[in-house]
Amino acid sequence: MRDAAPTRPATVRPAGLRRLARVALVLTAVALAGCAAREPAKPGRNDVVAPNPNLHVEGIPPIPRSLAESVARYTEFRGHGFVDWHPTRREMLVAHRKAGASTVQLFRLAAPGAEPEPLTDFADPVRRARYEPIEGRYAVFERSSGGDEAAQLYALDLATRAVTGFTEPGQRHAIEAWLHRSPRLVYSSVPLDRTAAGGRRDAVTQTLTLVDPLAPETRRRIAELPGGGWDVGAVSWDDRHAALTRYVSAGESEVWLLDLASGERRQVLPAPGSPKATHFPTVWKRDGTGFYVISDRTGEFRQLMFYALAGGRLTPITHAIPWDVEGVSLSADGRLLAVRVNVEGRQELRFFDADSFHELPTPAAPPGSVRGAVFHPRLPLLALTIDSNRAPSQIATLDPASTASVAWTRPYAPPGVDPATFGEQRIVRWKSFDGREISAILDAPPARFGGRRPVLIDIHGGPEGQAEFGFIGRYNHFVEELGIALIRPNVRGSSGFGKTFMSLDDGRRREDSVKDIGALLDWIATQPNLNAQRVLVSGGSYGGYMSLAVATHYPERIAGAIDVVGISNFVSFLENTESYRRDLRRVEYGDERDPAMREFLLSISPLTHATRITKPLFVVQGRNDPRVPVGEAEQIVARVRANGTPVWYLRAENEGHGFARKENADFQFQAMLMFMQQTLLK
Repeated sequence: MRDAAPTRPATVRPAGLRRLARVALVLTAVALAGCAAREPAKPGRNDVVAPNPNLHVEGIPPIPRSLAESVARYTEFRGHGFVDWHPTRREMLVAHRKAGASTVQLFRLAAPGAEPEPLTDFADPVRRARYEPIEGRYAVFERSSGGDEAAQLYALDLATRAVTGFTEPGQRHAIEAWLHRSPRLVYSSVPLDRTAAGGRRDAVTQTLTLVDPLAPETRRRIAELPGGGWDVGAVSWDDRHAALTRYVSAGESEVWLLDLASGERRQVLPAPGSPKATHFPTVWKRDGTGFYVISDRTGEFRQLMFYALAGGRLTPITHAIPWDVEGVSLSADGRLLAVRVNVEGRQELRFFDADSFHELPTPAAPPGSVRGAVFHPRLPLLALTIDSNRAPSQIATLDPASTASVAWTRPYAPPGVDPATFGEQRIVRWKSFDGREISAILDAPPARFGGRRPVLIDIHGGPEGQAEFGFIGRYNHFVEELGIALIRPNVRGSSGFGKTFMSLDDGRRREDSVKDIGALLDWIATQPNLNAQRVLVSGGSYGGYMSLAVATHYPERIAGAIDVVGISNFVSFLENTESYRRDLRRVEYGDERDPAMREFLLSISPLTHATRITKPLFVVQGRNDPRVPVGEAEQIVARVRANGTPVWYLRAENEGHGFARKENADFQFQAMLMFMQQTLLK
C-alpha cells in the first residue's frame, strides 16, 4: 500500500506522486543600475513570476519570467484516462485537463476520435465517477476540497448538467459499487478527525450505505465495519451479496461475504488457521457460483484465482505467470477474462477462458504499458488505457473477436516538443550492501550530451509503490533539454517483485532501503557516462522521507535534496495522520505507542538527524494534506534552517498530498528548476 488510502489492485493505479513537476533551466542576469547606483536593481514586477495568492514562499528567489516562458511547453502535455463505460451505448467517461484549465475534470467521449464533451468544471479535480448502470441517464462522481480528500458524492444529470450532493458533510465518502438490477449505489463513509464523535481518534468505524442517488431519503445503512481498511470488491449479479476486502497491511488482507439484505457478514478468506496472505476479490462469475480473487497465498506473486462458494475451494488461474496480477475484467458474455500483469514495471495484457481457466491467445495491444483494461457491460469491447514513454496516457478499444484495436483519443504535445524523439527507458541493476540485486528505470539523455552527465534520483512513494515504465511528463525537459540522467529506483519494500522483497524494509529494517540508495550512489560512480559528483535526490510522500533520509546518511555524496509531502518524523506522522489511516500505517512502520518502537522510530527519523543535512534542501507541502500533515514539512524546514543550511519552502494553501492545480504545479516546476541551477547544474 502506498502512503494513501488503501486501494484494491483491480483498479487502475493512480499516477500519484511518481511524476513530480518537470523543470527547465534558463536564468536571466539581473541588470545593474546606472553608474551612480550602489546596489543591483531588483527585477521589475513584469520580469518575474509572482506566486499566486494560494502559495506561501520562503527562501525561493524571484523566478524570471523568461525562465517560465522557456519551459512552458513542457507543462502542456495532456492525456486521457478511462473512467467508465456507458451501460448501453458505445461511449465512455474520461478524465482530462482541457487547454487552459487548472485541474482534471470529467468528459463524455461519444465515439473514437470525437471531441471530448466537458461535464464538470470545478476548481478541484474530478477523476472518479460511475454511470448509473441501467440507462446511464446520470453519473455519480467524487469530489473533495482543497486536497483534503474528504470526498463528497454528487449526482450529475447528463442532460441538464445539474449537480446534486447526497452525502453528509464532515465525513470521507467513496463510491464502492452499483447494484446490477436497480440504480442503487453502495458507498462507504468514515469520520474525519475533526468530526469524530467526542473527538475520539482511536476507534474508527467504516459505514457501508445503500442509496438511490436521486432519492437520498432511501438511504439505508447496511454495515458498520471496524477500522478504516474496507472496500467492496464486487457485488454478485443477483444483488444479494458483496465480496468485501479487509485490508490489514501490504502483506495481509481478508475477504468477507456481506449479505446486502440482512447486513450479516462472514470471513471466507483466509480460512481459520491458514497463513496470512493478500486476498482481493474482483468480479463475480456470471453463474453466481463464486468470484475471482487476486492473492499471493500460493507464492511470491499475486495470482488470479477462482473462489467457489460451494466448498470454499480456490483454483489458481495464472499460476504459470511469475509476476503480479494487477487487475481483471470479465466480458459481457461472461466467457473471457482480461488480465493485466506487471512485468518488471510494464503492464501487459493476457486473456483467459473464464470457465476452463486456460490462457488464450491475446491480441496485440497498442504499444505501451496497459494501465487499465475494462470490458463494456453489454458490448464486446475492451477499453484500454495505454501509457507510453513517448505519449501521455491514451485510450483505445480492443475487439477480442476481430483482434482489431481502435484509438479513441489522441495525445496532445505542445508545439516545439516531439515526444516521438524521446529515448527508450531501460532497466539498470546493481548489488546492494547485502548482495541483493536492486533495479531502477533509467531515462538516459540523448547522445548529443557528452561526458559524464548529472543525475536525478527520483524515489517513488509507498513504500509499496513501484517505478514503472511510462510517460514522465515534465521530467522530459530534464532528460531531453538539460542532459540529466533520470534514475527511478525500486528499492527493497517496492511492490512488483514478490512479497518477500516487499517486506524487506518492514519494522526495524526500514533503513535498509536507504542503504540501497547508498549502493546506487556507488554504482553511479562506476558508470563512465554519469557524474557521481553531481547527484540530486528527490521524492514524494514516502519518497520524500527517503530523500530526507539520504540527505542525512550521505550528505557528502549529493548536491541537494527535494522533499515533497514527505515524512520527517515517524512518531509525529503517526500521531497526526488521519485516524482512518493510522492503524494501517502502524503495521508498516511500527506502533509509536510501544516505548521501544517509539525510540526506534525517533532514532531513524530525519528530523532527529537534521544537523547532518548540510546540502541545500527544497521542501514542498500542501496545507490540507490528510496523509502527511503540514507539520512534517514545517518542522524539518525550521530545524535544518536553524543549522544554517539553505532551505527553500513552498506551501500551497489549497492543496493536499501533492499539487493538483496546474498553476501551483507550474510554480513548483519553475522553482525546482532554479533549485537545480544552484545545486546540480552549477
